Amino acid sequence: MLNIILTILGIVVFIILISIKQINQYQKGIKFLLGKYTGTMEPGWRLVFPIIQSYKKVDLRVKAVDVPNQEAITKDNISVGVNAVIYYKVQEAEKAILEVENFYYAISQLAQTTMRNAVGQVDLDDLLSQRDRVSENIRNIIDIASDPWGIKVLNVELKDIVLPEEMKRVIGKQAEAEREKRAIIIKAEGELMSANNMAKAAQTLAASQGALHLRTLQSINDISSDQSNTIVFAVPLEVLRAFEGYGKKQPPTAPANLD
Repeated sequence: MLNIILTILGIVVFIILISIKQINQYQKGIKFLLGKYTGTMEPGWRLVFPIIQSYKKVDLRVKAVDVPNQEAITKDNISVGVNAVIYYKVQEAEKAILEVENFYYAISQLAQTTMRNAVGQVDLDDLLSQRDRVSENIRNIIDIASDPWGIKVLNVELKDIVLPEEMKRVIGKQAEAEREKRAIIIKAEGELMSANNMAKAAQTLAASQGALHLRTLQSINDISSDQSNTIVFAVPLEVLRAFEGYGKKQPPTAPANLD
């Protein structure tokens, strides 16, 4: 009789030992009794009796899904290749197991389809210059679609946008033309400012007598520092006008008396 009791106790202890399951801090366990969901197990040691009970662990840490390169056509009918990475985490472990067969694969497929659709709704210029807005749009769509699975999409980042070689050359020419346009505008603005300053300087010189002559002498002095230069001195108009005025002020000479 004692042997039977010890045997039964040994079997019970053995069953208890093999029924102990460890759920880590970053996990939750989904328990089933005869195939029916009975509850969620928190981290720690939990009893799951064999044959009649089973369980599945669900990792609650943030996961990254690398979405492979997708061929898409933008709103302005330009073919591009886009790839991205999605960060998400499981918020409700029971839904992630009960509502979808493989939530990791489901998220990856949903991201690929959503990314192609999102790229098709924007022009190429918006796709290149407003990546954050496009990424946020993709994140919102995936997050809403994955809510029934108990999954929260945290972020979507577009990693690379591959353009055809012909389009790269066109964009390069466009950027070059834009830079030439800005250079011409800047040069024209500089010439306008220079002309305005020269006009003001001319007004200042004209308002003061002898100012132009002094400016001419200063210019000659600056040029004379280089012995290889040949200086051609231009007589200021003020000097010529002075001689002209001097000639007009002299009285006419009386004709000589021939007698």
